[in-house]
Amino acid sequence: MISTVTNERVNIRPGVTVLAVLRHLNYRPWFALAEFVDNSLQSFLAHKDDLRSECGQSRLSVSITLDPSDDGRLTIRDNAAGIFASEYPRAFRPAEVPPDTSGLNEFGMGMKSAACWLAKRWTVRTSALGDDVERTIAFDISKIVNGQIEELDVHTALVDPRHHYTEIVLTGLHQRLYGRTIGKVKEHLTGIYRVFLRDGSLELRFDGETLNFTEPEVLCAPFYKTPSAPAVTWRKDLAFDFGLGLRAHGFAALRRIGSTTGAGFALFRKNRLIEGSADEGYRPEPVFGKSNSYAYQRLFGELHLDGFEVSHTKDGFKWQENEEVFLSLLRDMLDDQALPLLSQAEGFRSRPKPSDLQAGAETATKHTAATIEREAPPVLEGLVDSTLEQDLPSEFPGAHVASKRNISIRFADMDWEIVLELSDDPAVGDWLDISDDVLTDTLPLDITRRRVGVRLGLAHPFMERFGGTTTDSIEPLLRVACALALAESAAREAGVKKVGVVRRNVNELLRHALSKP
Repeated sequence: MISTVTNERVNIRPGVTVLAVLRHLNYRPWFALAEFVDNSLQSFLAHKDDLRSECGQSRLSVSITLDPSDDGRLTIRDNAAGIFASEYPRAFRPAEVPPDTSGLNEFGMGMKSAACWLAKRWTVRTSALGDDVERTIAFDISKIVNGQIEELDVHTALVDPRHHYTEIVLTGLHQRLYGRTIGKVKEHLTGIYRVFLRDGSLELRFDGETLNFTEPEVLCAPFYKTPSAPAVTWRKDLAFDFGLGLRAHGFAALRRIGSTTGAGFALFRKNRLIEGSADEGYRPEPVFGKSNSYAYQRLFGELHLDGFEVSHTKDGFKWQENEEVFLSLLRDMLDDQALPLLSQAEGFRSRPKPSDLQAGAETATKHTAATIEREAPPVLEGLVDSTLEQDLPSEFPGAHVASKRNISIRFADMDWEIVLELSDDPAVGDWLDISDDVLTDTLPLDITRRRVGVRLGLAHPFMERFGGTTTDSIEPLLRVACALALAESAAREAGVKKVGVVRRNVNELLRHALSKP
């Protein structure tokens, strides 16, 4: 291969003014990387027949490789049709709208904006299908801006005309990808391109790992109001027309196992996801209700929208006044009597499969055992001598309260008032506090009643790690706390000595040992 610098140059106006601000766009890493995959897909789809007839290729391969060393390096390679010489001038000019906007490239900004957002420097090396020339162009944003450069040299080399590819290398990363972010990138990219991954037209790899979309299991069960009836698969196709060229089609279903992160709709345009990938499902409240609803955890689906505009970063639809109409139609179709998904989501309660319980139990046991082995011994040593009984306060010290309820019961021939209090005040140090007092109401009669306070500390490290923010996550722990508190009160009433030591030891273990990962 012989490489030369030819007289060929590319005009990048208005690059100086535009390229400098692109790094400040409101991207997320997966949508920025998706811009490069979009380019590869569009090249493949536009030349699909030629690739098949000339090369026997029926599948696009795109690989993304991350090297986190030094200042970071990202490489995106594909075997699409490459960038043809006739397309070269337009490909590198920001905001140069392509002549055909019906595909995935419609704004003329994707590759440029994503590259500038991700990195300080980037190069594009490409050879087009049937062309014997490989072209390479390099962008150094700082030099371009400071030098007011409006034209860039193109390096060329002779290659086999049967070869076709594009390689983009980004260095000096503004956005460093590591840890959990890499996992999220893989998860989101898998969701964004699930249609192409499903039909086998795209092979997408990240650091050598082939990305595959896992389909959620659909609920198969009787309608909750007729539990003895035959089981039904809770999935339905949807299609509706808004008029004015606005249409939607797809499906909706209920998950077999509810998920607070995995439910929700995925919204597509041109078979590419725009909203609702991974843990960011589209869950508008008029359809899904509050975050503690069962529909919020079970309802999912895919909807392809035609005629709607999207943001230039392709991570959201421009609904304008149409979303309200869309949601009204969607809700009506979801809950029609033929298959009322919303009603079933709210009314159905499932028993987990023994295999699911076993897997969850095994993982929970493993994690808890490791934490006890590592964290509990020094805490237990400090608890051995802490056996003195302490009087309970008649009421709690003042603290900010997130929720409070008063409950009246009759127990041991006495009226009991239970004051249930959830405090989000970080000054409350214990996971569980109890107060106890005996009150006498003189009017209309002298009636003695017992008032027991139960306070759960939501800002406690154990609650911050395991308590979450939803009803489904807080309520089980609140009920355990109530059981401990009422059991202690009943034991005191029965004359059991030093019963409060157990609660104090529980508080210490939860704070200093069992709240740890």
